[in-house]
Amino acid sequence: MINQVGYDINTLDGPVHLTIIPVNQLLPGDVYYSTGVYKLSDGVVGMGDISFNEDMSEWTYDGIGELTYEEAAQVAEFIKYYKDPEGADPDLLQ
Repeated sequence: MINQVGYDINTLDGPVHLTIIPVNQLLPGDVYYSTGVYKLSDGVVGMGDISFNEDMSEWTYDGIGELTYEEAAQVAEFIKYYKDPEGADPDLLQ
């Protein structure tokens, strides 16, 4: 995932529109590196981070009480299988 993306999820408290922001680092040579960390927010309210290991086979969620384990698992699965649209430009990081 290069740019931020929206994701709608039905939580125990009702529907939530999440913004998922990948934490990427710019390396020498203008190469973007995905850190495996994704910040979640609902509008301006931070909802914690989902962090993946190197091969994205395991994840953790550090939001305290924001999402249930099952809800966080849905978001993690979305992130894991998300494909950027053709022509996604890392120079347009939001």
